Amino acid sequence: MTQLVPVLSAHWDEKDSFTIEAYTRHGGYKASQKALTMDPDAVIQLVKDSGLRGRGGAGFPTGMKWGFIPQGDNKDHYLVVNADESEPGTCKDTPLLMANPHVLIEGCIIACHAIRAKHAFIYIRGEVTHVVRRMNQAIEDAYKAGHLGNGVELVLHVGAGAYICGEETALLDSLEGFRGQPRLRPPFPAIAGLYARPTVVNNVESIASVPAIIANGAEWYQSMGTEKSKGTTLYSLSGHVNNPGQFEAPLGITLREILELSGGIRTGHTLKFWTPGGSSTPIFTQDHLDTPLDYEGVSAAGSMLGTKALQIFDETTCVVRAVLRWTEFYKHESCGKCTPCREGTWWLVQILRDLEAGKGTEADLAKLLDLCDNILGRSFCALGDGATSPITSSIQYFRDEYISHITHGGCPFDPVASTLFVGAGA
Repeated sequence: MTQLVPVLSAHWDEKDSFTIEAYTRHGGYKASQKALTMDPDAVIQLVKDSGLRGRGGAGFPTGMKWGFIPQGDNKDHYLVVNADESEPGTCKDTPLLMANPHVLIEGCIIACHAIRAKHAFIYIRGEVTHVVRRMNQAIEDAYKAGHLGNGVELVLHVGAGAYICGEETALLDSLEGFRGQPRLRPPFPAIAGLYARPTVVNNVESIASVPAIIANGAEWYQSMGTEKSKGTTLYSLSGHVNNPGQFEAPLGITLREILELSGGIRTGHTLKFWTPGGSSTPIFTQDHLDTPLDYEGVSAAGSMLGTKALQIFDETTCVVRAVLRWTEFYKHESCGKCTPCREGTWWLVQILRDLEAGKGTEADLAKLLDLCDNILGRSFCALGDGATSPITSSIQYFRDEYISHITHGGCPFDPVASTLFVGAGA
């Protein structure tokens, strides 16, 4: 059985884990001191060799992304850390920043050295005031200790709270003071990013993973995980489970193993459906309990690893209602720049509301799938694609439950409805 391996979460149980004193007590900032003595290209190669892949959802190789930054161009280079975590169910970066903000700061120092950048920005959500305060204090302490200010300047930028700003180019526009909307690519950020200068945009967990790689070496990191998905990662378990929380384990662990480690589904209930990577990824059922939770395993099973947000729903949950709530979120958060997403998500909500209330028809199911087909791959960014994922996958696995809403004239899970429908294909 795969075991939990604390790397990022190694000292979260200590009351002062977030302080610079605790971080240095456990060897903090030694990795950045080591990296600063290395050639920048050697740092990039080390990260490439480690197999670290972006933890923001797409899983793009981190070292390869750093290597795209042109050298000798006499331009300013920038590092931007995406801390705009806001997708329903996704909750890994916020606990990380609360428990150990200095590992991100040290990762920023190393990354800046590697890509020859003198300025780094952490873009964080304005709603998480407690995290903003903790990060500001950590940055202040890092400056006082001399880790920042000697070649690297770090700025914490507080966003206004738009989900679309989690998309890297919309984030850059927001950081520049414009309305957060995705940019046309190419040019990609590595060529023309922040202020039209070469820029690396990485997720919090991606950058926070770098100090341990520098300290312990590429082979150490490669020894964990699977053939193509290396290292450990944070799995966020929430929903109908006995012990929700963060579970750091090597990539490739299964949900069955995580549930065993966490005390299982809440007592007296059974698993119905779950998300492997947040609400924007196609849902899974109990038939996928043994799917390896790495990039290749989840993709082969028909979904995406995404942000490793494992939302667990038991048999008491109405899948139509859950999908409606997610779709309302995406409709609300669409920036409106492109027609498929702006208009499509609105219509998805209208049809799902009718179906959930028992006012829909079987023709509406076909219309839903047709709308999803016209949104998927035709939106300016991945928000539109993500909005279709729970709909198409839920109809694939629970079509009978959608039909039951129609035949019952309402939600069969509603206590005022006639009979609880239990025949859905979970």
